[in-house]
Amino acid sequence: MTLEHPPFLIASAPNGARKTKTEQPNIPITPREVAETAAKCKAAGASMMHLHVRDDDQRHSLDVGRYREMLSEVEAAVGPDMLLQVTSEAVGMFSVEDQMTMIRDLVPDAVSIAIREMAPLDVDLNALKSFFAFMREAAILPQFILYSPDDVDRFNHLVEIGVLPGEKFPVLFVLGRYTAGQISRPADLLPFLGKSIYISEWMLCAFGAFENACILTGAGLGGHARIGFENNHLRVDGSPASHNAELITQTHDGAFLMGRKIATGEQARKIMQPMW
Repeated sequence: MTLEHPPFLIASAPNGARKTKTEQPNIPITPREVAETAAKCKAAGASMMHLHVRDDDQRHSLDVGRYREMLSEVEAAVGPDMLLQVTSEAVGMFSVEDQMTMIRDLVPDAVSIAIREMAPLDVDLNALKSFFAFMREAAILPQFILYSPDDVDRFNHLVEIGVLPGEKFPVLFVLGRYTAGQISRPADLLPFLGKSIYISEWMLCAFGAFENACILTGAGLGGHARIGFENNHLRVDGSPASHNAELITQTHDGAFLMGRKIATGEQARKIMQPMW
């Protein structure tokens, strides 16, 4: 009997909110640069793009017009068989209301939402419940970002009290973001898995030079991958990657050693569907 493992979704995170061309000259920032990166990452095995936009000074932005321009450029470059996800990341610059307003005005196909930014302890839970109800009605695919096991507890609680209206949701576990030197290791994943109750599918991203080791550990345990210059720019041999696609290729090739076939764009959309 042949056993089939579920398809492995590789998402590209090509730039993030903070790094600039001063720090990393080959990081894609403009819509045209990100579109070119998306096409190469798709060819290397990615079926999802995690998109950030910047202002004219390369600062993080939630501007809806800039997102529309970015999405248009990337869609033209990759076609329909790639899921495009925007971020609502606050980066200490934007309020809960700012994040909600961007998502309501843009109505993207998919969006990532950091639980600690969208649902701080002092948040208006009624407003948050109404917002998530809007997302459900608009068929926006959410992915909830969890930076720590405490974030998993907060996420679980929001589901239990009905603020998140559904049964299970896709999440992203972030390893190493708040550790000394932003270094992550595969064992850092274990505390997250032990607390995961209302999760339909989980994805992993990892900061630092052990990114690929963490990602392939997650692949072996049934998770998915978000990988790219947002988190790390080094290949497994320690040399700097010249393009995000090089990191995607490493993950693509390693996934087969973990018994995983690479997900298509159509499969990516199914993987990222919540159980509302």
